[in-house]
Amino acid sequence: MKLGIIAAMDIELELLKEKITGAQTRTVSGIDFVSGTLEGHDVVAAVCGIGKVFAAMCAQTMITVFGVDRVVNTGVAGTLTDRLGILDVAVSSDAVQHDFDITSMGDPAGRIPGLDLIHIPADGDMSRLLSECAERTGRRVCVGTIASGDVFVADSALKSRIASAFGAIACEMEGASIAQVCYVNQVPFVILRTISDGAGENNEFETFAPAAAEQAIDIVLDFVRRV
Repeated sequence: MKLGIIAAMDIELELLKEKITGAQTRTVSGIDFVSGTLEGHDVVAAVCGIGKVFAAMCAQTMITVFGVDRVVNTGVAGTLTDRLGILDVAVSSDAVQHDFDITSMGDPAGRIPGLDLIHIPADGDMSRLLSECAERTGRRVCVGTIASGDVFVADSALKSRIASAFGAIACEMEGASIAQVCYVNQVPFVILRTISDGAGENNEFETFAPAAAEQAIDIVLDFVRRV
């Protein structure tokens, strides 16, 4: 197994990269890819940058250039459900792009032509193991749809629309594009998100993002140890 680990921001990956032994860094398309050994497994870790395009670039490079055969996307997210509060954990059963919209052409919201999918399925085994690791933190864990889009959701009306339209439990800006790349390349993936904010107007992100990111890293490390 060669595992790719992708995060959008430095705070979501720095503590993990420090634990990679024999680390070698290669820069491709402006993204630094750190290869080495983590908990006895070959890994490639990268901070892709914020948004779906950077995330897709990173995922495809990991697969094509570095040959990863599993991908974990880790980081923080806003909650879309009252079942998840700050520092609780969302694990993907699937992912959707909530801002992909060609409804004017007769398609349902979120449907991606060429895939003929709205919900891109995550790997069931990876999702189950990651959920078990998350439960060891003592936080509440939900498995469900992760919604991604090129917007930082900080609006209660938008939050409600995404949750209602897609049945999603958390929202962020990268996971579903990574899911799409992995799906077309037949590479199993899973998304982990620790809740950093309520996806509303309270602006909690800056307060809780560092702790949420650190918790996500701890969960991923446990996952790699047990995979």
